[in-house]
Amino acid sequence: MRFVRPLLSTMLTLACLPAPAAMPMEAECLIPSKPGGAMDLTCKLAQQALHTEPSAPELKLSYLPGGVGAVAWHTMVSQRRAEANTLVTFSGGSVLNLALGKFGKTDADDVRWVAAFGADYGMIAVRADSPWRTLDDLLKALKRDPRQVLIGMSGTVGSQDWIKMALLARLAGIDPRTMRFVALEGGGEQFIAMQQRHVQAVSGDTSEALLNAGDGKIRILAVLSEQRLPGRLARVPTAREQGYDVVWPVIRGVWMGPGVREADYRRWVRAFARMESRPEFAQMREQAGLYPFSLTGDALTRYIKQSVAGYHRQAQQFKLLREP
Repeated sequence: MRFVRPLLSTMLTLACLPAPAAMPMEAECLIPSKPGGAMDLTCKLAQQALHTEPSAPELKLSYLPGGVGAVAWHTMVSQRRAEANTLVTFSGGSVLNLALGKFGKTDADDVRWVAAFGADYGMIAVRADSPWRTLDDLLKALKRDPRQVLIGMSGTVGSQDWIKMALLARLAGIDPRTMRFVALEGGGEQFIAMQQRHVQAVSGDTSEALLNAGDGKIRILAVLSEQRLPGRLARVPTAREQGYDVVWPVIRGVWMGPGVREADYRRWVRAFARMESRPEFAQMREQAGLYPFSLTGDALTRYIKQSVAGYHRQAQQFKLLREP
């Protein structure tokens, strides 16, 4: 009898413990922009890649545009903070907006960073029938008369698309504050606006350009990478090659609400770590127009915090931060 009681006690204790976190049948990938841009692409890549994982959920896509990510951020942080199976896409631009205070009085610790599983680079594009055939052509036109060049950007002054153009403009001897732009909601809208001749150029990202380059209607003037990119963009020169030393990588991944319990958070971190380690994922990422960049969990959180600090310094150079 003295052996039965401890055994019963142990069984009761185990019965009271929470069950190990298991993958649900379905989960949501929330896209903080309209369909057609790189945020959309990020969720679709995760959807495709997770579908090959054993016991992985079906990832359903939903859209919550507004404020270039601010609406989705505030919705998750205030109203949906503990949803265990909702992922939100982010990019380097999201991290920049966080550094600039565009998400309000929040910081990197206010959400849970799950995984970054790809990167692309900034790029500058025009219509295929544009008179500007090189980056230098465009910047000289801007210098002659900034009023004649309307640039499509995702976000407003201080967004990553604005800063990319501001860095190039400054190197060309142009005051970035003289640039004229149209603030749009994501890469899909940018290219639509350019095709409809509402803007003459687009400051965006390579993955978005690849989504829109297939019909031969756009000309990519420069990619903002250290060296030429492989694949379909191999013939596009870098800005650095053309005399403008600007490099702008853009990471892409997912985060979760701050109230998600640790077990559920770690479950998703492990799922993405497994996904990224599979050889077939590299092929999917390449097909999506992204380049290798893999961080999950704590390592990604450290990287995000370092990035916020770096963007903050860059914003100070352009006097984009309000003095307290």
